[in-house]
Amino acid sequence: MTLSEESPVLDAPAVSTPGARSRRTPLWLAIVAAAVPMFMVALDNLVVSTALHTLAVDLQADTQELQWFVNAYVLSFACLLMTGAALGDRFGRRRVFVVGIALFTLASIGCGLSDTSAQLITFRALQGLGAAAVMPLSLTLLSQAVPERLRGMALGVWSGVSGLAVAMGPVVGGAVVDGWDWRWIFWINVPVCVIAIPLVLSALRESSLPGVRLDLTGMVLAAAGLCAVVWAIVHGEPDGWTSGKVLGAFAAGVALLAGFALWEARVPAPMLPLSFYRVRAFTLTNFVSAAMYFGVFGSLFLLAQYLQIVPPRTPLEAGVRTLPWTLMPMFVAPVAGLLTDRVGGGRLMALGLFLQGVGLGWINLVADVDTEYASLVGPMIVAGVGMGFVFAPTAAVVLGSVAGEHAGKASGANATVREIGGALGIAVLSTVFVAHGSTVEPRQFVDGLHPAVWVGVAVVFAGALCALGIPRRPRPSESAPAHPHT
Repeated sequence: MTLSEESPVLDAPAVSTPGARSRRTPLWLAIVAAAVPMFMVALDNLVVSTALHTLAVDLQADTQELQWFVNAYVLSFACLLMTGAALGDRFGRRRVFVVGIALFTLASIGCGLSDTSAQLITFRALQGLGAAAVMPLSLTLLSQAVPERLRGMALGVWSGVSGLAVAMGPVVGGAVVDGWDWRWIFWINVPVCVIAIPLVLSALRESSLPGVRLDLTGMVLAAAGLCAVVWAIVHGEPDGWTSGKVLGAFAAGVALLAGFALWEARVPAPMLPLSFYRVRAFTLTNFVSAAMYFGVFGSLFLLAQYLQIVPPRTPLEAGVRTLPWTLMPMFVAPVAGLLTDRVGGGRLMALGLFLQGVGLGWINLVADVDTEYASLVGPMIVAGVGMGFVFAPTAAVVLGSVAGEHAGKASGANATVREIGGALGIAVLSTVFVAHGSTVEPRQFVDGLHPAVWVGVAVVFAGALCALGIPRRPRPSESAPAHPHT
């Protein structure tokens, strides 16, 4: 079926006024309303990386400041995803979703107006704060808007859009830097986000958990603990994994997260019910998500540089050459979404991670200083198909393993694990790369690339084994889904 005007429609109540008639929202419009804001925040996770050299010149930024142009966004985004979901449960998911979009838009304007490194870092952190409300609530609002029988397809489309954002980040960044001023990286967010807000208000229902109380202590412990862990991860390679401040940050993060777990076990209305982790499907899917983002995005971080260095290319030229890999999820994820209930999410994730591991290993075997680009296209396609087979089943299994009212919490927890996995993958693989090579010349880069990508391949295959342990959820026709009691 296609997302056309003949698509099924969803009941969406109008503004609550006496005598107001209910409106009917086309399925395709609900998907667009949920996916477009998510696309923008996912795009901005990567778009700045290709502009770093230009930023260094225009803002006279040093190496540490360049790192924080990226890390300020990642840090606030990863650490506040669960907080964004909790605020949505308490104050209304659509309301907090719109506030997140508005904050992201204002922060994008601030980034575009920045004249100093300090200003840009501050507004990048505020962008991450807005994004932390958008990402988990996007998936929650979509899952509530779509009928059960069409949910797999809708989640597949949503996952395809997420994959498209990953694909377009380096390309958009490279195109803007090559053709316009770097500030347009942020200005292009503004019209999209301004359109998105009325679209969300008209196409998506409001929802919340009646009577829920904010777990303020849990929110503080989780945010502080995650912040310490992510800070230690992003500083592990440049400062040394055994340096005092990195080890201290890891120790503080572990202590705070342990305190968070103890608090959540005793509080009546926990921010993250620990009963989720007694559900094998939920726990293993989080391991799978972390493994995929560790291996794939850590490897992609290095391979994108390889395409710029061997031989020398512009950021745009290198970004375009990653498209055979990064565009594939857009086509594969909707198909995987349709197959999830029939085949089983765990089996599809295992297949996807296996294909990713094969593709990465294949790339690593053929990559050298004189490798023709055509030799890389085949393995890129294989790895991209694998990504598509993981994205949609992951979303479906995470949401299907908890009660419907806890979708936001589950989505926030899974998104947090993904971001930490990706940050850890980039940091660890960069450390392996630096130990064996450098970016000074092509031969040295290839010498560092090979051992680093093999680490990524091993982690991806480990994730595939974990995915095989995910139990298949009974189809609606077979039995009713079981949810954890919280």
